[in-house]
Amino acid sequence: MQFGIRELVLFLTVLLLPVVSYMLVFRPQSANIESAKVEIAHKQEMLGKLRAETARNDDLLLINQQITERIETMESMLPSNKEVDQIVRQVSSLAIQSGLSSPTLKSTKPQAAAQFREQPLEMSIEGSWAGFYAFLLKIEQMPRITRIIDMKIEDTASDETEIKASFTLSIFFRNEVAS
Repeated sequence: MQFGIRELVLFLTVLLLPVVSYMLVFRPQSANIESAKVEIAHKQEMLGKLRAETARNDDLLLINQQITERIETMESMLPSNKEVDQIVRQVSSLAIQSGLSSPTLKSTKPQAAAQFREQPLEMSIEGSWAGFYAFLLKIEQMPRITRIIDMKIEDTASDETEIKASFTLSIFFRNEVAS
């Protein structure tokens, strides 16, 4: 067999065909596959984060519902501005039931408190320590939102009354505008 130029060109073509195929086809395709793998890994990571956030959203929805229920419960404890007089009469009767003297009440101007109003009442009562303590317990157990501020307790020299207490009782209420 003779080995000439034609055979040499054919031999070199056959040898260079895999090298040229690797350089022009396989290496670019391999680079595309690697970039696709990186992109898939990134998207899977983002999908994992999205699943975690979605699971957290369900928890936040439940927590928001619980908070809404608590707000509605607290708002139901607020009387309307029309019911404040009833609360004042109830506080007065609680003082009498506790063995204290009929309280003297002085109403001051209602104050804005967030979305609601606050009606401060300056009160003075006299009676025994036990009666005063019972009165405070009954005020605390009222279904309405109230607070006692600026309390001053004085010891009296009288046989009939042991103490004289003056304080400000604040009643929170919803301000309903008459239509």
